Amino acid sequence: MLLAIVALVVILVVSYFAFVNFYPSFGGDVTKEMKLEYANSPNYKDGKFINTKNDVPKKMSFGETMAIARKFFFTKVPNGRPEEDLTVQKIDSTQIATYSNGTRMVWFGHSSFLLQMEGKNILLDPMLGDVPAPHPWLGGKRFTNGLPIAIEKLPAVDAVVISHDHYDHLDYSTIKTLKDRVEMFYVPLGVGVHLEAWDVPKERIKELDWWDEVSFKGLTFACTPAQHFSGRKMDNGQSTLWASWVIQSQTERLFFSGDSGYGPHFKEIGEKYGPFNFAMMECGQYNELWPDIHMFPEETAQAGIDVQATAIMPIHWGAFKLALHDWTDPIERVVRKADELQIPLVTPEIGEPILIEELPGHTGTWWK
Repeated sequence: MLLAIVALVVILVVSYFAFVNFYPSFGGDVTKEMKLEYANSPNYKDGKFINTKNDVPKKMSFGETMAIARKFFFTKVPNGRPEEDLTVQKIDSTQIATYSNGTRMVWFGHSSFLLQMEGKNILLDPMLGDVPAPHPWLGGKRFTNGLPIAIEKLPAVDAVVISHDHYDHLDYSTIKTLKDRVEMFYVPLGVGVHLEAWDVPKERIKELDWWDEVSFKGLTFACTPAQHFSGRKMDNGQSTLWASWVIQSQTERLFFSGDSGYGPHFKEIGEKYGPFNFAMMECGQYNELWPDIHMFPEETAQAGIDVQATAIMPIHWGAFKLALHDWTDPIERVVRKADELQIPLVTPEIGEPILIEELPGHTGTWWK
């Protein structure tokens, strides 16, 4: 019996290492040379990127990690997914390619957006695959049957902006499909290693640290802090940086939170770059077991005030089940809190165009 158990453990370990080393969706690995370069960052310590708040993410033992995994995979959550696939509003490539009016955004669900600003097509965290996992068998499918537009039909993309390297934000199949039609990728430190592993030329990747800025075709992208973590496999946690982003033109300022727990960095961002015409704020996949890396909906509304947003939109919900809450819990709770705090809330359907000059429109209750 002991020999059988040992053999099983050996088989599982060998299978894991074979899987992560040869299956391409895991991405690349940061080299020793890159680590030496990142050591110059104030957000890097002892070979890993760190949060401003100490002990975030919380260090857990193997047993604690397995306990959370077991609870996540085996807890039945009432209304954890919609009873039927959610419908989406469709947009075709011609409507995108010929658009020439004011700043417009199209939500693909979760944290993915097409932003059209100053005649540029920009994708934010374009996770356009069906399952946020390294393999389709390892995760739950998207809540919708299809997207506002198929990846293959998207016209040329000027820039892709990525917040961090988790599977629900950085997707192998999406990047492989898009890469030859994207002029530039803007990512936090280290994330470029995954793109290079997926054949994106190095010269089309720009890595930034927190508070770094870059100009691109009349726009400014600023990489700003977030309180989260990173890693695409068991042995490379915190090897790449996570971030929020500021996108600004001569007349408008947008904020994209990425993934983040609530913290003082939101006020810092608001003081430096605010006020914002529009803020896309994380609101979903939270739990009391991980309160420092994902905001609760009430914190989402407060963070919108902290960054000095004229209107906010809750994101990181409506596409995948990645926590133990009811799928509509994020939106229902943030609606109540935003009303209490008197901050305008934007709640478009997936695929519904959002026109910045018309905010705070798009306030329906389609999830009901």
